Amino acid sequence: MFDSGDFSETPLWYKDAIIYELHVKTFFDKNGDGIGDFKGLTEKLDYLESLGVNAIWLLPFFPSPLKDDGYDISDYYDIHPHYGNMRDFKNFLREAHHRGMKVIIELVLNHTSDQHKWFQRARKKDAPKKWRDFYVWSDKPDNYLDARIIFQDFETSNWTRDPENEKFFWHRFYSHQPDLNYDNPEVQKEIFKIIDFWMKMGVDGMRLDAVPYLFEREGTNCENLPESIDFLKKLRAHVDRYYQNRMILAEANQWPEDAILYFGNGDACHMAFHFPLMPRMFMALRMEDRFPIIDILEQTPPIPDNCQWALFLRNHDELTLEMVTDEERDYMYRVYARDKAARINLGIRRRLAPLLENHRRKMEIMKFLLLSLPGTPTLYYGDEIAMGDNHFLGDRDGVRTPMQWSADRNAGFSRANPQKLYLPVTIDPEYHYETVNVENQEQNQTSFLWWVKRVIAMRKNFKAFGRGTIEFLHPDNPKILAFLRKYQDEIILVVINLSRFSQVVELDLSPYAGYTPVEVFSKNPFPVIQEKPYIMTLGFHTYFWFVLKKEVVASPEKKVREISLLKSKSDWIELFSSQLKTKIESMILPQFLMEQRW
Repeated sequence: MFDSGDFSETPLWYKDAIIYELHVKTFFDKNGDGIGDFKGLTEKLDYLESLGVNAIWLLPFFPSPLKDDGYDISDYYDIHPHYGNMRDFKNFLREAHHRGMKVIIELVLNHTSDQHKWFQRARKKDAPKKWRDFYVWSDKPDNYLDARIIFQDFETSNWTRDPENEKFFWHRFYSHQPDLNYDNPEVQKEIFKIIDFWMKMGVDGMRLDAVPYLFEREGTNCENLPESIDFLKKLRAHVDRYYQNRMILAEANQWPEDAILYFGNGDACHMAFHFPLMPRMFMALRMEDRFPIIDILEQTPPIPDNCQWALFLRNHDELTLEMVTDEERDYMYRVYARDKAARINLGIRRRLAPLLENHRRKMEIMKFLLLSLPGTPTLYYGDEIAMGDNHFLGDRDGVRTPMQWSADRNAGFSRANPQKLYLPVTIDPEYHYETVNVENQEQNQTSFLWWVKRVIAMRKNFKAFGRGTIEFLHPDNPKILAFLRKYQDEIILVVINLSRFSQVVELDLSPYAGYTPVEVFSKNPFPVIQEKPYIMTLGFHTYFWFVLKKEVVASPEKKVREISLLKSKSDWIELFSSQLKTKIESMILPQFLMEQRW
């Protein structure tokens, strides 16, 4: 076990992080206008601290027309007035750091809003080449035809004709998001200025949006080009030169062999999302077979020691199914999105709880997997209380509804007239905010919220989860996923029953003969491992973390120790103001507390 108190000052802090993702507008409305703001988020930092997260990832909060929920940025140097002002952001940043929390913000590298001054300047008919070259233009929409269209439900081409200058501009996403021209050195300089602005302010990390699409080259699919990797290496060198303990995270929805390009040789991005793993975790649970998880992780090449995968179950977008085969996508649609209204682009726009039919054990298994596999886990706001969604709202707004704090009006999110809320609160009978909210679950220690708190707190005691190796076991029973996480002298055995029925499994743990598996939550020792197969009987959807200890742990029944007895002639109130207070604090209480299971 290790002390996580040094988290904030560690260069590799992102390996030990528990990231919490949220949009400022969704979390808490302090000024009563129906939209969450930085003052409200700052007020709820104590909640996040109690949850156990130590890094906050903020979705875009910059000035924007909000046609794409803020990913269409019109000014990189300010705060959208809906969310407050720069003073509010700096106060939030200071309070987060005071609690030992890192702050990660978005940097949308690939494109801007068509309302950005750069584009307004570039689109003019008589615009000089210096301004025009900030974006990618063509007289005809017949270049880069091998590039796929990402938002297939909304766009039919990656080119759009601008009525002002009658030329076509290039965009990989929505037509109101023109792509920047990274072949122009002036664009790269502007990006470095933006990074300096926010890094000097004190942000700890940046999620780089849509990094596979920065450059375009004829005859390619315009993804994962060497030029993009070279630019990211320049960006990383700049960050390392001028700032300490900062992190950049690549959002690259690619197959593992392509995604690892964004690590470089440990000199590009510190982190990257492991997109292909996410759908396969859902597949494994539904199929009751460990194969999809083991298969994709065995396809994942090793990464540099100073790099880390970022893992997630759900985020602010759809459960993307781009990095699966057509057959796998059809299967996922059949079992997780029978209602076609839940499908969008190549994904499913549902939250975790509705995806798993609000099945408590299944949600626990998925969270347990997220916290057990190699990488840094990312939690999406509201999933810790099993919030529902409304997939009948437009685009992906169904998974971006207000955080549910209490059974009060507007789910305790805002004092505004309900009609003023940026999105309606969830009133689905199964996930209604009057039932599913933080206040209710904080009062019930068997709630999903308390379960999440306990598992996060336990995970933070072991570096093996964030930094260790993984070694899969291959028992004959395919419904059991078992693996070892190892780091220095820590050995963690993870055993998960993916089946809805009880199972028996024989694990080959012979290399650890003589070790005792100790269940981490109860501290109960299990039978000592021997050379022969280790037999376990598992209930439905059961999961375990065991610490393998070399020494034999005595059973609790055999351990008998008298409780310390303190005698004093003085009044018991005076006892705590006398010299005995020091003895109680330094000797008696610490020894007693260390021996308690809790």
